[in-house]
Amino acid sequence: MIQTKDLRKILNKNKINFFTGVPDSVLKSLSDHFQSYSKKKHIIAVNEGSAVSIGIGYHLSSKKIPCIYLQNSGLGNAINPLVSVAHNKVYSIPMLLLIGWRGSMNNKDEPQHITQGKITPDLLKLLNINYCILKRKDDLKKLEKLIQFSKKNFVPVACLIEKGTFERNLKKKKSSKKSTLLKRKDFILELLRQVPKSSKIISTTGYTSRELHKIRKEKKLFKGRDFYMVGGMGHSSMVSLGASLHTKKEIICIDGDGSLLMHLGSIRTIGFAKSPNIKHILLNNNSHESVGGQKTYAQGINFKKLTESIGYRHYFKLIKKNKFKSTISKFLNSKGPSFLEVLISKGSFDNLGRPKNLKKIKKFFMN
Repeated sequence: MIQTKDLRKILNKNKINFFTGVPDSVLKSLSDHFQSYSKKKHIIAVNEGSAVSIGIGYHLSSKKIPCIYLQNSGLGNAINPLVSVAHNKVYSIPMLLLIGWRGSMNNKDEPQHITQGKITPDLLKLLNINYCILKRKDDLKKLEKLIQFSKKNFVPVACLIEKGTFERNLKKKKSSKKSTLLKRKDFILELLRQVPKSSKIISTTGYTSRELHKIRKEKKLFKGRDFYMVGGMGHSSMVSLGASLHTKKEIICIDGDGSLLMHLGSIRTIGFAKSPNIKHILLNNNSHESVGGQKTYAQGINFKKLTESIGYRHYFKLIKKNKFKSTISKFLNSKGPSFLEVLISKGSFDNLGRPKNLKKIKKFFMN
C-alpha cells in the first residue's frame, strides 16, 4: 500500500504541480488530497476529455507537465484530445495520466468494469502511451522514469492504479446538522408509487440505479420497468431520448448532477426533439457522491432558465418535503419534455447492493 504523501514527493520533485480530472473511487484519497488546492492548481473537470484539454492548455501557458486523473472507463472520453491534439505526431504535449484501473485482473469487479479493465492496457498501447502499474512503493521509481520520458519526448504517459493501492483516508465526521432537503431514497419511493403502470425508467449510474433497484425489490413496487445505467456515465438522458422517440409509453430519465454536466449538450437535443413522452429528473446534491463526494459545481446553476431556453416545455423544482407528492404528480402529468430538479441531501443505504443479471433486466425492460 502506498501513502499519498509518497506519490506527492515524486510529483513535487518533478515539478508537477497542476492537477485536473474526474473523481474516481480508486483514486479517492488522492483527489481528496487535491481538494485543499486553489483553483489555479486543481480543477475538477466535467468529463475526461475536458480534463485532458485543460491539461493541454496548462502546458501551453506554463511549459510544465500537467497531471490528469481519471477512471479507466473515462479513457473513451479522453481519446479525442489525446490522439488529435496531444499525440506526438500532432502537437506532442507531455502529460501524466493517473488512471484508476477498475476491473484489473487482480480484482473482482462488476460486469461493466471487467471488460474495460481487460482492454485498458491494450488501449494505452494503441494510443502509443507508455505506462507503468503502480502497486507498491518501489513502483514509484518506474513512475519517475516515465515522467522523465514524458519531459524528454514531449508525450503523454500513464500510470495504472489498482483498487487498494493507496491508503484509505480516515472517515470524515458527519455533520450534526439535520438536512431539510429530501433524501434520494424518499424521492424514489414516492416516484415509484405514482408512475404509470406502463412507464419505463432509465436511471443514471451510481447510487441512483442501485437505490432504485433496492427499493423496487424491498417495497414490491412493480409499476413501470427499469433500465439501470450501471456504466456509461453521462449518457442516461440520450438513452432515454432514443427510447422515447420509438414508443408512446412514458419514458422517465432519473439523472444526477455529475452525469448531466458530463455531457451537458445532450439536454439541447432533448429540447429540440420535443418528444412529448419524455420526463427528465435531476437529483442534485452538487456531489460525485458514489466515488467520494467531491463537488460537481452544479450548485448555483439556474436550471429553470437553462432548460426553458433550450426547448423543454415545463420546469418543476423540489427543495423540501412540503408538497413534494403533488409536485411529482404535476410533473408526471405534464406534456414533455419536462424537467424536474430535486435538491437532495447526501447519504444512501448501508451495504447498498448492485443490480445483477443485466441481460435479464434488459429483456424484462424491453418486453
